[in-house]
Amino acid sequence: MNRLSEFLPNRADYKGASAHWRKDLLAGITVGIVALPLALAFGITTGAGAAAGLITAILAGFLAAIFGGSNFQVSGPTGAMTVILVPIVTKYGIDSLIPLGFFAGLLTLVLGICRAGSIINRVPWPVMEGFTLGIAIVIALQQIPTALATPSISGNRTVITAWNTTKSAVDHGLNYRAIFIVLLTMIVKFVYPKLAHRLKIHIPASFMAIIVSSIVVIAFGVDIPTVGDMPASIFHFHKFEFFGLGGYELVSAVIAISLLASIESLLSARVGDQLAHIHDDELKYKPNRELFGQGLASMFSSLAGGMPATGAIARTGVNIRSGANSRLSAIFHALFLLAVVLVLSPIISKIPTAALAGVLIGTSYRMVSPANLRELLRTTRLDSTILLTTALLVIFVDLIWGIALGTLLYFVLRKLKRK
Repeated sequence: MNRLSEFLPNRADYKGASAHWRKDLLAGITVGIVALPLALAFGITTGAGAAAGLITAILAGFLAAIFGGSNFQVSGPTGAMTVILVPIVTKYGIDSLIPLGFFAGLLTLVLGICRAGSIINRVPWPVMEGFTLGIAIVIALQQIPTALATPSISGNRTVITAWNTTKSAVDHGLNYRAIFIVLLTMIVKFVYPKLAHRLKIHIPASFMAIIVSSIVVIAFGVDIPTVGDMPASIFHFHKFEFFGLGGYELVSAVIAISLLASIESLLSARVGDQLAHIHDDELKYKPNRELFGQGLASMFSSLAGGMPATGAIARTGVNIRSGANSRLSAIFHALFLLAVVLVLSPIISKIPTAALAGVLIGTSYRMVSPANLRELLRTTRLDSTILLTTALLVIFVDLIWGIALGTLLYFVLRKLKRK
């Protein structure tokens, strides 16, 4: 019983929250504003729809905040997860996410109970940097069908799909209206922070970019796809079936989703503690409890019509920079999103999907951070080699293989270097 109690919520989780709840509320609302367009975009990119992205951000974000092992982690749908989910949804349909998400969440939960968090948490930094670079490029490539307002042409890999889709769009005539909205969104996203800094206006750039693009589309009657009507009931538990998934497909996909959720969540929690300058062992994130919470979040999110979730580095960073002091901020973020969906669904339905693609392309650029990348490549030859190799494996082979082979190569080359 004592062993199980370490995975359950306790009073220590909210130590000092009564004195700082106002700061947590403000941080939660701020990160909620950032999370809204990302949740919509990742849901659409996956093929599960905008509602699925919102369900994941709300339900998984709420449960992971309560049961997870980090005081600053913000969880929800992420770009890394879409890399795995897009081919699955394309092949087996949206409903396949129900059993896959449930069992992947269950496996993640079990990994936490078995104390695998400390092992997974040892993935070398050059591998994680290469993983981030590869993921950023894949996310940008996944936006091509939405950015061009054209159907996606299937391919074995993301690069092939992006190439075939672009070629088809060019052959059939480019949708310049959609491209204009993508460019407008990206311009606002990158220019607005400089203006806001001078005007001291604190509205997240992605949110402002969505507002500006949506106003232009509505005011000028631009005929491009929009998010569309949201379901009357956002949470709806589905009948549990396997939807044509065979044993091999089920097991391999579950393992891949669970490993990704575990690695990305622990990386995000680790970065969160660094950003918050946490040095006290009592306050540091608990890797095994984090896996337990993330697994629970993915299980219920998938059953309710959402997707598998992970900790989100960008949203966790925003949470900390906005003044978060406890996990209350992540809880407030989920409640804020729920309130927005319940009240503003008609407005959300009019958001152009091209604007969401622009937000994700801009986010991908920020993930890469060219200046930071150049600095990393100037480090030791070992680190730069591992970074580039991992990135290429993620882009052209597979995300999990990229992490596995990158890690193996890192330790092999480091051992050879010592000889």
